[in-house]
Amino acid sequence: MPHRVTLIPGDGTGPELVAAARRVLEATGVAFDWEVHEAGIGAMEKRGTPLPPEVLESIRRNAVALKGPITTPIGTGFRSVNVALRQELGLYACLRPCKHYPGVRSHYPGVDLVVVRENTEDLYAGVEFDLGSPEADRIIEMGKGKIRQDSAISIKPISVTGTRQIVRFAFEHALRYGRRRVTAVAKANIMKFTDGLFYCEAREVAAEYAGRVEYDERLVDNMCMQLVQKPELYDVLVMPNLYGDILSDLCAGLVGGLGVAPGANIGPDVAVFEPTHGSAPQHAGRNRVNPTALILSGMLMLRHLGEEDAAVRLERAVAAVIAEGKRVTYDMKPRRDDPGAVGTAEMADAIIEALGRG
Repeated sequence: MPHRVTLIPGDGTGPELVAAARRVLEATGVAFDWEVHEAGIGAMEKRGTPLPPEVLESIRRNAVALKGPITTPIGTGFRSVNVALRQELGLYACLRPCKHYPGVRSHYPGVDLVVVRENTEDLYAGVEFDLGSPEADRIIEMGKGKIRQDSAISIKPISVTGTRQIVRFAFEHALRYGRRRVTAVAKANIMKFTDGLFYCEAREVAAEYAGRVEYDERLVDNMCMQLVQKPELYDVLVMPNLYGDILSDLCAGLVGGLGVAPGANIGPDVAVFEPTHGSAPQHAGRNRVNPTALILSGMLMLRHLGEEDAAVRLERAVAAVIAEGKRVTYDMKPRRDDPGAVGTAEMADAIIEALGRG
């Protein structure tokens, strides 16, 4: 039976990246029944909403989705579709592997980290009050002089439930894939109640895995320094939402950039797979953007579907094309103006050929 998967092309460069990834995934020999739905700027223009209800219904029905990047307006416009998907579908775990593949330019060869980011709480919960609003004024008054009068307010919730489920996810991932250590990252020396709670609950969950997976903690600022000095000491990093967003980009930079950084958003019932990078609308329709991150997100989806052999073969094919360095996009060449660079579709063709060679 084919796997029924919701396919969301996204906007900007999303449609051409999704087209490339779809062909590569089909070339693994795994059968898919794609259910295509539009979300993002195009849906907003046609439907008045960037996230039509049938998109959520499809993902809930199929339990798995592959999604291209979607533009998030900065400062104005609709809220992030990505955040809305995570909150509406309970996608509490954001899994972002950051692995160096030989052939990718990097100052840190050999890095192989996994960032596990809590996806539904923290400042991304969206509890905000505008400047001059009654709610903001009330909180400013409660602050008794600690908050300036001309402030807008964001509230940061960290719960026992959210912390325990994301830390347990990190330990279970470590066990499943033979990872040796889980490091919790927060700023508990300053945010003693929220980040302090994160550490407290993480320690209790870690005790359940004692003797099987190591556990330690790092303050987020120190973790940034540790990652650029000695990333080889770390393995699985688990942290609240905002730190996870920032550190996953940092870790992607260690291994060559967002173009090779896949992602998965996983909940109790459904999972959505997408690249870490954005939609790059300035490159839309130019057949030049690196498809690796979305293709590797498809590899994570194959694992989730139980197609481990296909996932291994796909990752091996991607690695072979990157190592050869001939049929890759401009960002993976020694010089970005290299005339030998190929387009999005042509790099996908090279990966499909590598799959055929086994």
